[in-house]
Amino acid sequence: MKLKVIDDKVLVEPEEPEEQKTPGGIYIPDTAKEKPQMGKVIAIGTDEELKDFLKEGDKIIFGKYTGDEIEFEGKKYLVVQRSDILAIIQ
Repeated sequence: MKLKVIDDKVLVEPEEPEEQKTPGGIYIPDTAKEKPQMGKVIAIGTDEELKDFLKEGDKIIFGKYTGDEIEFEGKKYLVVQRSDILAIIQ
């Protein structure tokens, strides 16, 4: 099975932050960590203009509280709109 996004949407696999530890040696639990704002593009919607500057495999930065979280085949993804993409990492 495969996910196909439509219109100006982008399917992103968010990069999970590495395990964080305070200078005192205390590990920060997942519930206290900030949401990831960077991820890898997995699929691009049908918007032709969007496909001109973004391609699968690109790393992007997106808004902190943006996108819809989905789980597909045991992996977590975000579906973000074109307007929520802040930058492409090159």
